Amino acid sequence: MAKRQKRFEVLDAREVNQDGFVTEWAEVGLIAMASPSDPKPSVRVQNGVIVEMDGVKREDFDFNDQFIADHAIDASVSEQMMAIPTIEIARKLVDINVSRTEVAKIFSGLTAAKIAGVMDSLNIVEMAMGIQKMRARRTIGNQAHATNLQDNPVLMAADSAEAGFYGFSEIETTVAVFNYGPFNALALLVGGQVGRPGILSQDALEESIELELGMRGLTAYAETVSVYGTEQVFVDGDDTPWSKAFLAGSYASRGIKMRFTSGTGSEVQMAYANGMSMLYLEIRCVMITKGAGVQGLQNGSISCIAVPAGVPGGIRAVLAENLVTTCLDLEVASGNDQTFSHSPIRRTARMMGQFLAGTDFIFSGYSAVPNYDNMFAGSNFDCTDYDDYLVLQRDLKIDGGLRPVSEEDVIKVRNKAAKAMQAVFQQLGLPRITDEEVEAATYAFGSEDMPSRDKVQDTKAAQEMMKRGVTGVDVVVALAKGGFKDVAQSVLDLQKQRVSGDYLHTSAILDQNFNVISAVNDLNDYQGPGTGYRLEGERWKEVQNIRTAITPEDI
Repeated sequence: MAKRQKRFEVLDAREVNQDGFVTEWAEVGLIAMASPSDPKPSVRVQNGVIVEMDGVKREDFDFNDQFIADHAIDASVSEQMMAIPTIEIARKLVDINVSRTEVAKIFSGLTAAKIAGVMDSLNIVEMAMGIQKMRARRTIGNQAHATNLQDNPVLMAADSAEAGFYGFSEIETTVAVFNYGPFNALALLVGGQVGRPGILSQDALEESIELELGMRGLTAYAETVSVYGTEQVFVDGDDTPWSKAFLAGSYASRGIKMRFTSGTGSEVQMAYANGMSMLYLEIRCVMITKGAGVQGLQNGSISCIAVPAGVPGGIRAVLAENLVTTCLDLEVASGNDQTFSHSPIRRTARMMGQFLAGTDFIFSGYSAVPNYDNMFAGSNFDCTDYDDYLVLQRDLKIDGGLRPVSEEDVIKVRNKAAKAMQAVFQQLGLPRITDEEVEAATYAFGSEDMPSRDKVQDTKAAQEMMKRGVTGVDVVVALAKGGFKDVAQSVLDLQKQRVSGDYLHTSAILDQNFNVISAVNDLNDYQGPGTGYRLEGERWKEVQNIRTAITPEDI
């Protein structure tokens, strides 16, 4: 064996070299941007109908082409906007003298190939500049995952409360065992409102069950409704853009906020990328979302992140897909959720484009639990990274959506959530939650610290709860009878939002008083220095006050 140079021996042992990397292979779609097989931009309109798009005649359109042409592009301005040189559009994106409104109008008339060309004209700093101007909501938000390996509802309620207390605007769960789904939804609904009145929650399950939970008021939003950039992948999923649009209408008609999910690399994973770049195919997904009338999109590669992360420029393409979503005037939950790297340096770098620019939801799933408990296959950051994240906010004077908390306050909020869950289970006739479980959930790091529950009994009870027709109103009554009238009021206020429908506006979240904050009443107004959202005043003081900072009183 050849003698090794010792520095290379050390380098080989570094975390980053446990990651997987490949060279570009455009023929199978392993190319982030600008594949030789990407179509050239073109459009032709006759009598208000797009009859040719990106070199394909209407009679040769696949169903994605047809949906995009008919529903996602403003044919009345398309030829005019497509005539603008690509580099000029790119410059308008970063020009502080060009308004968000003007850029959004231009993008309303562009085809996917034209948009891909604009993105390829930008470096990653310019992309971040574009997101800073183009994100829909002025105020930054964040979303957390709250799951666990045991689907333990007591722990999940406590973790949801802690996540809300840290400042997340949304929380999301999924299951280890499918039949636990209703209990997980219940845990997030109760625990979330303990931690932060007004927090929105969802339960990522099979779509019909997810919709039913929402209709019953046990969840407030949905986002795991996937769309794809090629017809073959859609067909493999037994879906079309029209079926997804119908599902979106079903959610909206019942007052449930929802967004689609997509991400660079999904078509490669399904082996139907047709030799086209990951970004070009993802732009088609964004346009399908726009055409379906959905208020937003969860993208940023999501569960496919290892694919773009393995090719040159892949993380740049991920930021580009977030930018495209904002340019099409959609809410963006910008990924950073699934873990993809062994390297803490690389994990942080992957986040920085969205963190520095600010997005509607910087993470579409910051793990509020240890990653061993994260049933979404782990997150880019988890609960062990809270202090690092809070310090980054403080160091760079950036609002990342979270706030410093004290150990004492977290213990209180976790305990209250666990006790509220205990009361709800008792009032609804569900399997008993013991005081030992409440105590354990209050102080637990993760599910390994929890007593075992009878899983067979729990899953049967969860399904029986659905058969009985338990709704959010029943949860309100259970909380009130159980002695948690303040939490009951919060859950009731959340149900009222379903009637008003105000949080169906683009980029809508709720504050702690259940006021809607959206792109309607909080539209991003960034147009250079001195404009847009600024971290200042009481919020800046809050971000500064991390728990390890020494004060004059300490000295």
